[in-house]
Amino acid sequence: MSSPRLRLSVPRAILDPMARKTANDDPLAPVTLAVGQEDLLLDRAVQEVVAAARAADADTDVRDLTSDQLQPGTLAELTSPSLFAERKVVVVRNAQDLSADTVKDVKGYLGAPAEEITLVLLHAGGAKGKGLLDAARKAGAREVACPKMTKAADRLAFVRQEFRATGRSATPEACQALVDSISSDLRELAAAVSQLVADIEGTIDDAVVARYYTGRAEASSFTVADRAVEGRAAEALEALRWSLATGVAPVLITSALAQGVRAIGKLSSARGGRPADLARELGMPPWKIDRVRQQMRGWTPDGVSLALRAVAEADAGIKGGGDDPEYALEKAVVAVARAARSGGRA
Repeated sequence: MSSPRLRLSVPRAILDPMARKTANDDPLAPVTLAVGQEDLLLDRAVQEVVAAARAADADTDVRDLTSDQLQPGTLAELTSPSLFAERKVVVVRNAQDLSADTVKDVKGYLGAPAEEITLVLLHAGGAKGKGLLDAARKAGAREVACPKMTKAADRLAFVRQEFRATGRSATPEACQALVDSISSDLRELAAAVSQLVADIEGTIDDAVVARYYTGRAEASSFTVADRAVEGRAAEALEALRWSLATGVAPVLITSALAQGVRAIGKLSSARGGRPADLARELGMPPWKIDRVRQQMRGWTPDGVSLALRAVAEADAGIKGGGDDPEYALEKAVVAVARAARSGGRA
């Protein structure tokens, strides 16, 4: 069964300028290769291609696939000529995990890409799946580098660029305060910038950041996420209502929920090993590996997919100006908790 059409809300800065691109900067190039482990930048690389394709053809069909969904023969089916000559974007996530037979299909396609179709390969980089990475580069794929931002200085530069992309001013002290107050996750930082820009007129200073986030947003949003992924729906809803009552931005809560579910998905698909080894492989601190292991009980791959879909729907509703953000969040929290307890069964 083919994946449903993906609907994406495109942020003001579709692709972060800090994600380095090759000289071929046409998002409608036949093949785009996004390399790295920074989830936000990988998603923005996809969004940039989708936005460009839909600007050229509003009816563009988008197929967003995980590596296990792209089986041998699937790519040929998705890229075969259509009677309606429709434009199509085919996204393949975690391309480093593709089977050997599917890699052969992709390599064959790279030599003769179809017209009106853009293939987007998301690859973690590194040794795993390096043959496909090399083949895409040799074929002249447009490349977007999405490296993990592990240094505070990089995250500070990211925040500054987010404000610049909106055309708004923030003092250096405000940018630093935001980095100090919010988690190291870029989604959290980007959501915080978006919230401040939406709420505050004029220059944003450190006093504003302190009023919104210092000592409050990260703790409360992640408390909601932790209780939800542990299947504790009542406690998660209680934490959610407290967070909203104290002024935490809804986008921070959906971001925390998504991060919590993705962490479970990543760890459940990783090879066993010591927390330190898994931490290096997955880009998580060792303490988080231990916590996520405790939260994984009851989860299945189907549960992760269902939960991510529920969170994405809530996020889209909030960003799209839905009538009741609180209800959308409550619905997402319940869906995540149910997925945690039922193993993904409806």
